[in-house]
Amino acid sequence: MRLTTKGRFAVTAMLDLALRGGKNPVTLAGISERQDISLSYLEQLFSRLRRHELVESVRGPGGGYYLARTLGNISVADIIRAVDEPIDATHCGGKENCHDDHRCLTHDLWMGLNAHIYDYLDNVTLATLVAKQEECKEKIMQDRRAPKATLAA
Repeated sequence: MRLTTKGRFAVTAMLDLALRGGKNPVTLAGISERQDISLSYLEQLFSRLRRHELVESVRGPGGGYYLARTLGNISVADIIRAVDEPIDATHCGGKENCHDDHRCLTHDLWMGLNAHIYDYLDNVTLATLVAKQEECKEKIMQDRRAPKATLAA
């Protein structure tokens, strides 16, 4: 089981938008350049994100995207669901036909894992991710301000 590029890029792009959003819309070209994601791919992802009302767009000069909800009201699971990214540990896609058209012995195990993954991703919001980015930025700034240790001769 793994999260594909679609889900990873969608979460990355939404975090970039959350970090740079504010009074002015953020362009997909800017996200594309900063995150090294194809502009056409971002356009496809943001079309889906807009349909799921996670982002809103502004057309014309100075246009772009901004979040349609507050940071605390957009979870990573919301983003992944919006781009139709299945996270499924089962072999059968939950259809219970993985072992000669019958349910396999470990079906409940993998379905339980799916539930735990989605519970976790439902509890991680863009606000959480932004706070972690700010925390990392603060640590970097503290490291830069710390006096350099000198070697005694």
